[in-house]
Amino acid sequence: MAKEKILVTGAGGQLGSELQVAGKAYPQFDFVFVDKDEMPLDQPEMVRSVVEEVRPSWCISCGAYTAVDKAETEKDLAFVINGDAVGAMSAACKAVGAKMIHISTDYVFDGESAIPLKETDPTGPINVYGASKLKGEQLALQNNPDTVVIRTAWVYSEFGHNFVKTMIRLMKEKPSLTVIDDQIGSPTYAADLADTILKIVTAPRFVPGIYHYSNEGQISWYEFALAIKELIGSPCPVNPIATAQYPTPAKRPHYSLLDKSLIKKTYGIEVPDWRKGLITCVGKLQVSI
Repeated sequence: MAKEKILVTGAGGQLGSELQVAGKAYPQFDFVFVDKDEMPLDQPEMVRSVVEEVRPSWCISCGAYTAVDKAETEKDLAFVINGDAVGAMSAACKAVGAKMIHISTDYVFDGESAIPLKETDPTGPINVYGASKLKGEQLALQNNPDTVVIRTAWVYSEFGHNFVKTMIRLMKEKPSLTVIDDQIGSPTYAADLADTILKIVTAPRFVPGIYHYSNEGQISWYEFALAIKELIGSPCPVNPIATAQYPTPAKRPHYSLLDKSLIKKTYGIEVPDWRKGLITCVGKLQVSI
């Protein structure tokens, strides 16, 4: 009997790379990993044709335009990749009878909340990236009712470019660092998110809709940097600064803490503390100062 196929986009990114690792524990599936060469997300027609050719049972949509600041000047491209391509993918999934899991972001919110954000809270992106991702969510759910959207935040991994790897590098190169202390959230270890996605795929019941997932805990970027510094034993001084002292082309939400109750209740997901994931990731990076 033929194995069920799982099509994964954004294969070379942080989450796609972690899914390649996690997928080895699921031999019952035939994983098809595609990156921008095999599936150019800036060409929605190509996206549709790849789904039609592979004819998967599942599509895990990890590929995205993620250059938050650059998106402010590349609005059209961001909306094509994060909006139109997702819409094309979800429509093609519906046509071939595939379920879809689409990865979204805390940036769909305005960051003005003071309590953990629920899936039902009103959205209000404050930058182009967030607006383009919100469009993708809407099209995904509209074009294929068999879709789970997972909003996540502050993703890092041993793969790709991310805050953890940047901090480790800068702590080796710089005499001191300043890190923003007034943006609050919880980091997400991409390996934990990959495990969660595959638990949803293999769950006894598929319940479509929007879900929130990040690791447990509440910290600022500054506190995250201090934890990294401690783990690698770096002597580099790290000092807190306010967002206002570090202007960027795109505004960032001040508060990104996600309420994970729904994904825990619906899919029985156990969410590890952020520190546990960081210890694992830093260990894999085998840092030596």
